[in-house]
Amino acid sequence: MNSQTFSSAKKFIIIGIFSTAMGFLESIVVIYLRKIYYPEGFNFPLKVLSPEIISIEWIREIATIIMLLMIGILAGRNNLEKTMYFLFAFGVWDIMYYLGLKLLINWPESLVTWDILFLIPITWLGPVLAPIICSITMIFMAVSLIYFTEKGYKIKINFINWLFIIIGAFLIFITFIWDYSKIILENNFLGDFFNLLTNEKFIKIITEYIPKYFNWVLFIIGETIIIVTTIYIIKKKVIKS
Repeated sequence: MNSQTFSSAKKFIIIGIFSTAMGFLESIVVIYLRKIYYPEGFNFPLKVLSPEIISIEWIREIATIIMLLMIGILAGRNNLEKTMYFLFAFGVWDIMYYLGLKLLINWPESLVTWDILFLIPITWLGPVLAPIICSITMIFMAVSLIYFTEKGYKIKINFINWLFIIIGAFLIFITFIWDYSKIILENNFLGDFFNLLTNEKFIKIITEYIPKYFNWVLFIIGETIIIVTTIYIIKKKVIKS
């Protein structure tokens, strides 16, 4: 193991420890919120949060992403490494978040239990298994590409490669916002998007809505595009320095 590989291994360990602690911290914050809003236990349909609390939650989510992004920027030597270390941190954080919930309050009941994933720009919904798969994919990308970089290969990710990765990520994003987007579009709420939390009809719908269908087909297509593109980069776009 050369010094560069050892250096990257230490970075992965340190980032992993940081992301694990951050994931458990995030799970504890969510446990507090659930004790307040769902004392009987979290489940759908959702309860309406005030616009003030939603704004605070947006700030918390943005702050979380910034913290993980800064770790990637500090650890990476170039833009590719910064991005990969960020993805690694995000993946570990997300998995440890769910592990924290499971260990502390024995939730979720199973990997297909539905959860709220994010709130920006609208509520993301999905079975717990979906974000965990995304996190494993991010960890795979980060470790694989940095490993080959440290082995003396020059990784070349061109515009087309990035385009495919972005398309795959976008398709996955669509599956997460599918439910709320459908509600907004079918009920003509788009023109009143910034005032949804004061719209009585919208509030009535979401407080009665129980998600049942997740678009696994679209999700798998997005995941496949990302994984195949990553493997293609490793196999075909790795040039010996």
